[in-house]
Amino acid sequence: MQNNTQWSEELDVIASIINKLPLEKTIKWGTEVFTYNGKNVVSYGGFKNFFTLWFYNGVFLTDKYNVLVNAQEGKTKSLRQWRFTSISEIDEKKITEYIYEAIEIEKKGLKIAPEKFTAIPVSEFLELEFKNNINLKNAFDKLTPGKQKEYNLYINEAKQEATKLKRVEKIVPMILQGMGLNDKYK
Repeated sequence: MQNNTQWSEELDVIASIINKLPLEKTIKWGTEVFTYNGKNVVSYGGFKNFFTLWFYNGVFLTDKYNVLVNAQEGKTKSLRQWRFTSISEIDEKKITEYIYEAIEIEKKGLKIAPEKFTAIPVSEFLELEFKNNINLKNAFDKLTPGKQKEYNLYINEAKQEATKLKRVEKIVPMILQGMGLNDKYK
């Protein structure tokens, strides 16, 4: 059972449907994930305004009932959600169809090819910090290109200069420790 009290009855129904299928339940990222041959297939959870099933390779589903949404258009590539707002919307037959199709997708090994890595220019605010601290520059250069990109995006996404400066201040110790921005979540 997922950790959500608002939708507990609804999530129990979803769980009972998934548990009837040939999937293995595991815990990843603090939530139940159902896998087939070690590949993530489906999970579920509750949010403020809806509860949902999400399909890790949902982009390949035919979606014959037109129920799937991309939670973050332009950002999310493969994952698709099926959102519900009441228990009456849960249709075991349809859910089972979608999950079996998702299993077939895993059997076929369908995947979206990762995007080519594009380097992002170093933030001018970080460059200023490098001039004052050569150890910071050396530590940053030792980070993987992906970690460097995370830091630059984090700074550049801020709209105000004051926020950018605060972000630089926050990440300096992390860079010096060789950490990526999101390492604490991995």
